Amino acid sequence: MLAMASGVQSMRLCLRAFRHAPAPQKVGPRIHVARRALSSTPVQWRLAAKKDEADELEEDEEDDDVDPAELEWSIRAALRSSDIDIDASTRMQEQIIGGASAILSTATRVPKINQSKTFWHEDEADSDLITDERNEDEFDEDDIMSMAHGKLEEFREYREYARITAWEMPLLSKLARPFEPPTAQEPLRFRYTSYMGEFHPAENKVVVEFSPRDLPLSEVQQLKLKKLLGPRYNPETDVARMSCEQFEHQAQNKRYLGDLVERLVAQAKDPSDMFEDVPLDLRHHPLKVKPKFPREWRMSEERRKFLDDTRQKSLLLDQAKEEAGSLISGKEKIDQFFSAPAPQAKVPEFIRARLNRPLPKGRPQPQYRRA
Repeated sequence: MLAMASGVQSMRLCLRAFRHAPAPQKVGPRIHVARRALSSTPVQWRLAAKKDEADELEEDEEDDDVDPAELEWSIRAALRSSDIDIDASTRMQEQIIGGASAILSTATRVPKINQSKTFWHEDEADSDLITDERNEDEFDEDDIMSMAHGKLEEFREYREYARITAWEMPLLSKLARPFEPPTAQEPLRFRYTSYMGEFHPAENKVVVEFSPRDLPLSEVQQLKLKKLLGPRYNPETDVARMSCEQFEHQAQNKRYLGDLVERLVAQAKDPSDMFEDVPLDLRHHPLKVKPKFPREWRMSEERRKFLDDTRQKSLLLDQAKEEAGSLISGKEKIDQFFSAPAPQAKVPEFIRARLNRPLPKGRPQPQYRRA
């Protein structure tokens, strides 16, 4: 009996809480209506819902709602009665809980908005977006522009590398090791390309370089290996170079190049065919003749002494000619050329003969102008 009374008491308290503290109502998002450009008429709101739709909504609400006063009266009537049925009280408790849940769901239900009536469906949720970008495009004049954000990001990157240079780079000195030249057992030299942590399609490329004379091969086998290498062999530096970038990782490309060199060495050691009848083709690398300064023209002590003696003999010969008066002075010849009088214009012979012949009386003497 006490257990039954405590259960009814708890139901009454639950009902009273729902009766005196109604749940807050949520208001749907505001609908923005775009105004027409150059419009002189005010915005017209759409008409209210039809009467049939309003009646259907009211009927749904009446079906879901439960009258709290009726429930409380039934609970008090059950408490005043002398004979209380446990099954009846259990059914009443389930009814009260169901009604309370219906009231709660009705109070917290968000009103639905017809998205087809909104402008550009702006309130419609986009399922393709990874994040919620609602109201992110609205600029409230409280932030800087995107160009300024990019400049700040650039300065942040500079500061990050400055911190790495100041605090992390000195720690690399602890990992430094002395240089050890490669031994005879390490004839291959691999070269890798790194872009400082950034992704690049050429980062997986690996290049290997080796010299045929560093491999354990004879002269005939080295010649055959050079013929097998073809245009990958540089006769000027005696170095062969090959690269690979067909695999995703550098380790795979390095392994492929190592296997390729092993196969070339095995083919060079094969005595069945040494390619004696095939000449070494070097057309892929034309040798450029670089002009060199002649050794005979290089300045030495003997040549410097010979030049000094030749200059001294030439100076003595000029002094002897100057004393004898047979030395021609270039300066005097130049002054004589510029100080000579200007040559007179030559008069043709037939004009001179006519000028010397006397004219008949009564005729004026003609005037001739010099060209």
